Amino acid sequence: MKKIVIAIDGFSSTGKSTIAKKLAKALNYIYVDTGAMYRAVTYFALNSGCIKDGLLDSKRLINALPKIHIEFKYNELLGFAEVYLNGANIEEQIRTLEVSQYVSPVATLSQVRKKLVQQQQLMGEHKGIVMDGRDIGTVVFPDAELKIFMTASSETRATRRYKELLERGQNLSYEEVLENVTTRDHIDSTRKDSPLIKADGAIEIDNSNLTIEEQLQTILALAKSKINE
Repeated sequence: MKKIVIAIDGFSSTGKSTIAKKLAKALNYIYVDTGAMYRAVTYFALNSGCIKDGLLDSKRLINALPKIHIEFKYNELLGFAEVYLNGANIEEQIRTLEVSQYVSPVATLSQVRKKLVQQQQLMGEHKGIVMDGRDIGTVVFPDAELKIFMTASSETRATRRYKELLERGQNLSYEEVLENVTTRDHIDSTRKDSPLIKADGAIEIDNSNLTIEEQLQTILALAKSKINE
């Protein structure tokens, strides 16, 4: 059976990763969470002195990039691949609001994007891959057979993210989460290098009022159509 590349882009907290994981499992494809890769670099920056007193020392981080090794290891119990940084499992650590606050500034650095895009393109050489992020359909795989652009209202996304963080035991307010969502939207959409935009040929899906299952079935039908072309 023909294999394709599926690129899923969109704003933060639109559930891209959740859908991408389920889609990859349904198609028996490889799933790559590129957002987790940028979060891993951000986590490294926070723990190596590249971010101090709320300020990112971009030069120091860029010089440290050769020391950063990111990989995904499949966890059979969880049913998905977890993120490892220099051999250590950091899947839980990269999901905090602190990492969320700095991931967009880190992702604006061209040197960081270049390093990670090269890794991502290598992962998709043999196709049969579902990858989600901000620039998958525009930069990483502009020739992907299926491109999806996911969106939802900022309030809807903040509510989802707020509930997720509470479940992880993080004590914060909805207002803090909403501010984080809107700030990331602005940074992601206005950065000079690979801004978040809808790729040419991408199918937009507003999931503000869609269940996860409805989203999955919609995208799965689109994928099967492309596979059978």
